Amino acid sequence: MNANRFGDLEVLACSPSGKPAYATPLLFIHGAYTGAWCWAEHFLPYFADAGYTSYAVSLSGHGGSRRRTVLDTLSIDDYVRDVAEVVSRLPAAPVLIGHSMGGMVVQKYLERAGAPAAVLLCSVPPQGLMGSAIGLMFNKPNLINDLNSMLNGGHPEPEGLREALFHQPVDDAALMRYYRQCQPESHRAIWDMTLFNLPQPGRMHRPPMLILGAEHDHLIPPAQVSMTAAIYGEPAHIFPGLGHGVMLERDWRPVADHIAAWLPTQIV
Repeated sequence: MNANRFGDLEVLACSPSGKPAYATPLLFIHGAYTGAWCWAEHFLPYFADAGYTSYAVSLSGHGGSRRRTVLDTLSIDDYVRDVAEVVSRLPAAPVLIGHSMGGMVVQKYLERAGAPAAVLLCSVPPQGLMGSAIGLMFNKPNLINDLNSMLNGGHPEPEGLREALFHQPVDDAALMRYYRQCQPESHRAIWDMTLFNLPQPGRMHRPPMLILGAEHDHLIPPAQVSMTAAIYGEPAHIFPGLGHGVMLERDWRPVADHIAAWLPTQIV
């Protein structure tokens, strides 16, 4: 695993070892409150072993990237520009794999440019976050309070992170490691995803698209994943027994296996 600087952006990279690499790389885009680190635990080494040169960017204001001190001013369009900047520095156009907010960033990027393929993983739907927020208010009021606390720079209890990301057991040491790496999110980006800068599917390039969700996702429930799939004319695959943080769940491998099986059928 290499930590690189693409200008002022932190980019983690993992390359195949001892085997030819696919010509098409992968670029992973994280969700709100996290950074590129969430892909380093399992997905980056897994896909490198599968033959893909794999990259994960920390969007501006996240991880080790630029503009941490002005996080709250950053918009979804700023994050889209981050992705475009990284893409321009890669040896070939990458498959874009976005989780949660990162899935929204992928959709907005596709309004501006194409990609060989795209994976939306527990992604914010084209309709935005309003449906999710209303569902949380009725079904998980303590969780939405914890998310709002993080949004405002507070430090909710680790159990709030457990409820937000995990359905399966996660040991306390791993949970605390993830907890220490979580961070606030931009209010402006949250409002963009709720109301002010939603995707416009009619303007988007339409590469092959894989749309995945998780059975026990409280933040982007399966019904919203299915709505996303219907809008893009693709099937939705919902993984049983998993929560929102699929790349960190104990049984992350079936998700990675599913993506790995799909990719060679879509890219040259």
